[in-house]
Amino acid sequence: MTTTAAPAAATTAFAAADLGATSGRVVLGVVGRDRLELTERRRFPNTPVRLPSGLHWNLPGLFQEVLDGLRAAARSGPVASVGIDTWAVDYGLLDADGALLGLPFHYRDSRTAKVAEEVRDRLGARELYAATGLQHLPFNTVFQLAAARRSVQLGAARTLLLVPDLLAHWLSGGIGAELTNASTTGLLDARTGTWSSAIAGAIGLDPGLLPPPRQPGAVIGGLLPHVAAHTGLPASTPVVAVASHDTASAVIAVPAAEAGSAYISCGTWSLAGLELDAPVLTEESRAANFTNERGIDGTVRYLRNIMGLWLLEECRRVWAARGVPTERDTLLGEAARAEPFAALIDPDAPEFLAPADMPAAITGYLVRTGQRPPAGPGALVRCVLESLALAHRRVLRRAAELAGRDITRVHLVGGGSRNELLCQLTADATGLPVVAGPAEATALGNVLVQARAHGLVGDLPEMRRLVAATQPLRRYAPGGDPRAWDAAATRLDPR
Repeated sequence: MTTTAAPAAATTAFAAADLGATSGRVVLGVVGRDRLELTERRRFPNTPVRLPSGLHWNLPGLFQEVLDGLRAAARSGPVASVGIDTWAVDYGLLDADGALLGLPFHYRDSRTAKVAEEVRDRLGARELYAATGLQHLPFNTVFQLAAARRSVQLGAARTLLLVPDLLAHWLSGGIGAELTNASTTGLLDARTGTWSSAIAGAIGLDPGLLPPPRQPGAVIGGLLPHVAAHTGLPASTPVVAVASHDTASAVIAVPAAEAGSAYISCGTWSLAGLELDAPVLTEESRAANFTNERGIDGTVRYLRNIMGLWLLEECRRVWAARGVPTERDTLLGEAARAEPFAALIDPDAPEFLAPADMPAAITGYLVRTGQRPPAGPGALVRCVLESLALAHRRVLRRAAELAGRDITRVHLVGGGSRNELLCQLTADATGLPVVAGPAEATALGNVLVQARAHGLVGDLPEMRRLVAATQPLRRYAPGGDPRAWDAAATRLDPR
């Protein structure tokens, strides 16, 4: 494996496969001195499969979609390299012959619910956090593996690959664990960036299953012959290990030049936090359930996961099945006119993780907490978005306290940056200016790491200057009555 790609021309195209929890796409990114453009070549749904064994990802189907997307990208002209980013924590197991042992589980599968608490109690919550710095979420990889401890698949496995590493392996044959995604597993030492054999052993996992970590920007290898034949790309086309956790890629494209910037990567999840030089491993940080995940160039993504626009999209899915109009702009218009703070939820309440009927789950929460459920979809959307804005406020303020930082500006990137009402509510709730965009932050970060591997861009600040100079951004000034937001925040968290 080499660590750098061949020098590229002054303006070069890169293929980025960007897979989210509900959809995926392959985009072509063109990078030059003052140029950064994306063109979508293929988009496809990411629909999980419920089998008797549980909820799984259809990873072979997703891989075929990636191949078809690369073929579409190749028709546009020369492609310098390929990079893949996906969601975090989920993995596939390979046997001694390199064959996939069953479909990877979906992180929303319920098999880890009790196991997570058992592992945390056995190993010690403080000890786990001191080692990994990871937010406690029941679907963290370490808990998934503990749940699979006695499974036939794990017993037959010889290699464990996180989803983006598995897809890269199918493209190139290379084996490794890209660090930004490895840091989400609960198995990586937060200080050293190496696998913790003590934690692996404590859950009965053979540490030999874990491949060596690799840095973003490393070249994994060229395309396998059958991949080259299907896509029309030369076999010499390098596959680059980008920041393969989609949030890590998104944070690369946060156009922040000033000190005091916080970020929210807003999509299915809202990931809100700060970029630091070192992890925060204090007991206060653990109690507040903040995570320390790796970014590029030795940075740390100090953040908390918040149940994001999943809440809204699941409501729309249920309404559509019932024949209720779900056009997004119409719903947001109704929400903007709805009564403020009529009802509020905690977006991270466990009943919102994977309900069959999200509107019913929200209504049940409101009844349980003594609130009147909204009358109509628009009012329920208002409830969801105000609650998300309050969660953004709560998490960013706590992150600043725990890290000893002042926040003067919030950068909101990802698909949520297109939601003008959510952006304005976040500015109002935090009392801080919000810079919204780029919406395509994840794919841009993917492309920029590839471009740097080819020598087209330099350090992280240079990448961000290119994003700021080339991508559309919107700015929202805080407004509204701060006392009303304070009162709403107290309703959700009276402490």
